[in-house]
Amino acid sequence: MWPVDKIARLCYDHFRNLPKRGKPELGREWTLLAAVVEVRDNPNGEKIELKVVSLGTGTKCIGRAAMSPKGDVLNDSHAEIIARRGCVRYLMEQLRLAVLGESSALFCPAEEMGKWKVHPEVSFVFFTSHTPCGDASIIPMMESPSQPCPMVRLEDDEGEGSDTPETALKRRAEWQEDQANKRHRTDQETHQVVGKPGEEMRTCSPPPPETADPAGDPSKASETPETRAQEGDIAKAHQATDVHRTGAKSVPGEACDPKVPGVRYHNIGVLRVKPGRGEPTLSLSCSDKMARWAVLGFQGALLSHYLQEAIYFKAVITGKCPYSQHAMQRALCNRCAQVTDLPAGFSMHPPEFLQSSLEFAHSQAQTQHSHQSNKGRVSPCGAAISWCAVPNQPLDVTANGYKQGMTKKAVGTPQARSLISKVELFHIFQTVVTATSNVLLPSSLRERELQIVLGLQAGSRSVPAGLAAAAHAGFSPVAA
Repeated sequence: MWPVDKIARLCYDHFRNLPKRGKPELGREWTLLAAVVEVRDNPNGEKIELKVVSLGTGTKCIGRAAMSPKGDVLNDSHAEIIARRGCVRYLMEQLRLAVLGESSALFCPAEEMGKWKVHPEVSFVFFTSHTPCGDASIIPMMESPSQPCPMVRLEDDEGEGSDTPETALKRRAEWQEDQANKRHRTDQETHQVVGKPGEEMRTCSPPPPETADPAGDPSKASETPETRAQEGDIAKAHQATDVHRTGAKSVPGEACDPKVPGVRYHNIGVLRVKPGRGEPTLSLSCSDKMARWAVLGFQGALLSHYLQEAIYFKAVITGKCPYSQHAMQRALCNRCAQVTDLPAGFSMHPPEFLQSSLEFAHSQAQTQHSHQSNKGRVSPCGAAISWCAVPNQPLDVTANGYKQGMTKKAVGTPQARSLISKVELFHIFQTVVTATSNVLLPSSLRERELQIVLGLQAGSRSVPAGLAAAAHAGFSPVAA
């Protein structure tokens, strides 16, 4: 049994104790928060220690033209991604201590020579103040006592705004048209709308559950409390008259949104890029990325060289906001349930999905509630905060993919890089490899070309060349 409110409060308190830099302006700016919590169990399975090892805030991502092949800019600064990248930095520091023979509270030697594994009493929980953008946040609009909090207003193209009067009138007209045609819809049509796997939305609203997996989901063969909860979600979804919409577009090759008034406006289950004005981004939604973590782990390709098994989240806890457990299950697990033939050490690990009753003080809903008209328009905070449990420079504040406060002249220099950018994480990985004795060096890193890149032999230390070689080994410098 996970202490969900205790974990949520721990994350909120940790954010509150951070320095002011990068935090949203109270009553005018809002942001999202995510964190990775390390949990230690005693022999009886009781969770005796909870520790925030990484925390991130942010709502932004950069456009295609702003991306860098050198890996020196953060493409995606959504809170969930910032928190995960900070956790990778923490894991690398712990692995460095382990290979040096110093005390690591996290890693212990695995059975395979040169490989490591997480101590058996340690597990990780992912906390997010808001449902992940993308498929998990496509939510039916319902006015009912069971709604966990008031309906969230329609988002603008950035997925961060609220209804304009014109948009509200348009939606009301669409709703009236939909109601007029409702009698002509069959139960089967309604069933397909809500139950079809794959849809996307970026803010918080409870996602509409599908009725069944078309491919056949073995997990639904026997009835459990979870399946009964999902059936309840389905029943609620049939009462919905509309869904919260998103400016996020499906990726090329996926089905486009039908944009039919009402609950059929979006497709569900499709891959999407994050919403935003201006030039399109290449960054996939947080729902899509988190679905990948449930299969490949969240440790990343570089650390996989050293680990006997991938590292997975045992639970995903969401703060108070409109929420649907079924949509979380659909978006983060069911879409990948049929993945097979994975390499050794990888398998599908569905996390447990839970919700806290505690809301983030800087959420969009709370900010709008406390907003004063003389403070201007409510808007998302432009900065992103990364904090992780490392001894040196644990705090990193960025804006537009670079360290906050950097001038255009400094862009491209080491001083402008985020400490969790791809190139900086690669440099940390180089220190891990350098600290490893030749006898214990993983076999996947013994190729001469990689040893030159990693600085183990005389050769170029060029960052672009290094990233290119690392990409050949499974690390992509431009992947979000």
